[in-house]
Amino acid sequence: MSHFYPTAEYAEEQPLARTILATHVASRGFQLGTALGLISGTIESVFRRRAITIPLLLRSAGAGSIIGAGIATVGMIGRMWGREGIEWADRSWRLRYNTGQLAIDNWSEPGAVMGALAVALRRPSAATLGGWRGVVGGAGIGSLVGLIGCISFTEAFQHKSK
Repeated sequence: MSHFYPTAEYAEEQPLARTILATHVASRGFQLGTALGLISGTIESVFRRRAITIPLLLRSAGAGSIIGAGIATVGMIGRMWGREGIEWADRSWRLRYNTGQLAIDNWSEPGAVMGALAVALRRPSAATLGGWRGVVGGAGIGSLVGLIGCISFTEAFQHKSK
């Protein structure tokens, strides 16, 4: 997200404020839904005494990520309903100038792309890994790996510089 949208010098002038905020909220919901999908898929397998397989985890992550993004987006609409344009612009502008948020975006977006490609380009086919839910799950897991990588890199770099 961080490289695709323009940035204004002042919050009042932030273009595409609603799009920036909606994209941010949907992507964080996507990540949270992926994590919850992985947890629920694992718990379900344990209680049903079935093997925890990669296709099961990918399908669970994919379904969770779609549900998470949807719930987060509906929540954002509910929270921002009736708000002035300046409130949208201010929130979006703060997201664009938050260095931590930009770092998370810079790590999780490539991770999502690599995760989706890893599942989609797998031989013999992505259908054996859960179809479209598997590809979306791969994107979600890749996004989470990027998030964890960002946090780990930041922590290691900060401790090293002290």
